[in-house]
Amino acid sequence: MAERVLVLGGSGFIGRHFVAQLARAELRVTVPSRHRERAKYLILLPTVDVVQADIFAPGVLERLMRNQDVVVNLAGILHGDFERMHVELPRAIVAACRATGVKRLLHMSALGADLNGPSAYQRTKGEGERVVLDARDLHVSVFRPSVVFGPEDRFLNRFAAMARFLPVLAVPCPHARFQPVYVGDVALAMMSALDDTESYGRVYELGGPREYELVQLVELVCAMTGRHRLVVGLPPRLSHAQAWLLEHLPGRLMTRDNYNSMQVPNTTSVPFPYGIAPQALEGVAPAYLRPPGPRERYPQLRWRARR
Repeated sequence: MAERVLVLGGSGFIGRHFVAQLARAELRVTVPSRHRERAKYLILLPTVDVVQADIFAPGVLERLMRNQDVVVNLAGILHGDFERMHVELPRAIVAACRATGVKRLLHMSALGADLNGPSAYQRTKGEGERVVLDARDLHVSVFRPSVVFGPEDRFLNRFAAMARFLPVLAVPCPHARFQPVYVGDVALAMMSALDDTESYGRVYELGGPREYELVQLVELVCAMTGRHRLVVGLPPRLSHAQAWLLEHLPGRLMTRDNYNSMQVPNTTSVPFPYGIAPQALEGVAPAYLRPPGPRERYPQLRWRARR
């Protein structure tokens, strides 16, 4: 049974929820972060040790993996150097596992990962999967979630922020299909696989109970936040032009690579693993998207400031 778990990318959105579940199970958890202060909210969790480290620096992965039972790779990006994060890092993780004798590896991929996918994101995610699954001497499980939602997500919350300030929401690729999955369910599936020998070598696709077109999701967010906005779906050429424009603006809300990713449905027909009934977006999202009342606002601000 696993007792000590190293979580790479543990300070990210999915990582925070997964690490919290590990802590509840009283497992010893190590979370490396280049900026330890940014992950200080994890330090408060019992059994969790946040260490300042650059996992790309030579020898660091080997040092972190010593005396660990399981390595979990949750590191990933939506913009930037996909090759470095999605391919080179998994390759380095496999090498470090072999060097330190760690056999168990959980790897976070993405629904739509494909060596021949239309976007660099999908292709590098597919290559990262190939790297870890080809390591037959390790006990690897791969997870492929659709877009993940939950408190502090960068998906529904982004639409909510746009609806707050914009009277008209122009939606690129309005008919792009998604199957949003709750972050708590993703973390639960990973926890269930942790000590499951039947999960070795398997790829788990994780989707919520319902599929949506992107324009439907934007309309849902507007309804949940009580903001009546005009939602307009853009045709392909304008969608691509919007992606090009946003790619060159600070924050990079969207890129042409994101546009390419949305040409493929981000959905699955595979049942959720371990008998878990995935939670519906409509049952979870209103609680964190709805504008807070005066009594709720101050505690929320303190929570976001990690105080």
